[in-house]
Amino acid sequence: ETFIAQELKVPVSKVKAHVLGTHGDDMVPLPQFTTVDGKPLTQLLSKEKIEAINKRTATGGAEIVSLLKTGSAYYAPASAAAFMATAMLQNRHEVISSCVYLNGEYGIKDLYLGVPAKLGKHGVEEIIELKLDTEEKAALERSAASVRANLAKI
Repeated sequence: ETFIAQELKVPVSKVKAHVLGTHGDDMVPLPQFTTVDGKPLTQLLSKEKIEAINKRTATGGAEIVSLLKTGSAYYAPASAAAFMATAMLQNRHEVISSCVYLNGEYGIKDLYLGVPAKLGKHGVEEIIELKLDTEEKAALERSAASVRANLAKI
C-alpha cells in the first residue's frame, strides 16, 4: 500500500491492496482487487508501473533491512499486527489480508496462508474467496507449495 500511495501521491489510508500467499518472491499481488480511494488500481497506473510496484513489494523486507543496516524489518509486521488487533478489539468486521488457516478455501487445505479475511471481536469471522484467474490461482498454489516445503524442513 505504501509504494502505491507514494506513486500516486495519496495518503496510505486511501489504498486498499490485497496480496495472497506468502511474503517475498512467492507473494501473489492482486492489482484488479486493489483500489485507491475506491478506484481500481488498474485504471490509475500502467501495467508496467504496477509490475514494478509488485516487484518492489516482494523485495520490500530486504530493502528495509538494508536501510536499517542492523536488525530486521519488524516495523511493518508490528504495524500490521496492531492494525489487525484494533480491527478485532473495535469489532470493525474489516477485511484485511491475514495469515489464516485454510480448510478448503482457494482449494487449499490444512495450511496457514495469507488471504483476505473479515476480522471482528471473535477473530477471523469469514475468509473472503476472491475469484482468481488461472495465473493467480497457479501462483497461489506455488506459494502454498513453498510454505509446505518449508514446513517439511522443520
